[in-house]
Amino acid sequence: MPYYGPDEPYETIMLERYFLAGDVVVGLGFGVQAVLYVSCALFLWKRRKQNPISLFLLAYITLLLSIETIFVGVQANTVQMIYIDNRNYPGGPWKFFLDTQNLAVNVIFYATLFVLTFLSDILVLWRCWVIWTASGQVVAYIVTAFPAITLLASFVMGTLWTLQSSQPGLSFYSALPLAYGESYYAISLGVNIMLTILIILRLYMYRRRLLTSLPPEHARHYVSLATIVVESAALYSVFAILFLITYAVGHPTNQIFLGVASSTQQIAAYLIIYRLAEGRAWKKTTLNTLPLSSMNFGNPPVCAESGTATHLGTSQLHSRANNGEKEEDRSTDEEV
Repeated sequence: MPYYGPDEPYETIMLERYFLAGDVVVGLGFGVQAVLYVSCALFLWKRRKQNPISLFLLAYITLLLSIETIFVGVQANTVQMIYIDNRNYPGGPWKFFLDTQNLAVNVIFYATLFVLTFLSDILVLWRCWVIWTASGQVVAYIVTAFPAITLLASFVMGTLWTLQSSQPGLSFYSALPLAYGESYYAISLGVNIMLTILIILRLYMYRRRLLTSLPPEHARHYVSLATIVVESAALYSVFAILFLITYAVGHPTNQIFLGVASSTQQIAAYLIIYRLAEGRAWKKTTLNTLPLSSMNFGNPPVCAESGTATHLGTSQLHSRANNGEKEEDRSTDEEV
């Protein structure tokens, strides 16, 4: 059978293939985010009177979804421009994409991607601060000071990357934007890795403290693998590393990992906020107040048959349970 493919180098064809595949991945990730947004929004709206921060978090996730919607729409429009509207452009669709980086649609693409990453990084930084605040605010400020400064550096580098990538005659893969892009994602990834390690370290210290007073199964409930993965946003770090490596070496699969990394970062943010909405996320008083009702697996967080234990001693837990005291569920206590 004769060859009917484009008269382009193999490397360019592979870039076009993975660019299109990346667009599909972005659409899939958007669907997951939309479902998580609805779940989080319902929880937060129901608890807006008990917890004032619920409205702030609702506004935050609404902003995230709005920017993500623009990002997905721009991505779809770019694919249409490349493969349909300008399919006969001299040099092929990919050449058209590289030559038109200064178009408004491409500028919006880079800007929304950058803003989404920065907003998600801020959320993880805030969660790290909240978790370490259990040891005192001074300790929390000291621990998060360097990651906060690094996050500001990533903001500056990301701004330069966005501006350079959208200049006439330059593109995402040009030498200068590539250098800025590698630096930006390296710094952003470094911030996430630092915050992930700090969060895991604090949760591990808390687990050790729990093990001295509670049975191992209860400690696992409060500091499980799922808790660590969600609270630390480790999901994003894995795919961000894959994108950074493939982007630095110029492998075409970077287009897929870019879409996956962006989607998983937003998904990680929604999972954190979902735990906040349910009242299961860490807060300032976690080390001092241990809700016994959380140990009743499968029961809805409305009321507890056995009160709230304010100390970690198991003897006190059993004594309160035997007394049959009833109290309001405190899962909607202040989250920050």
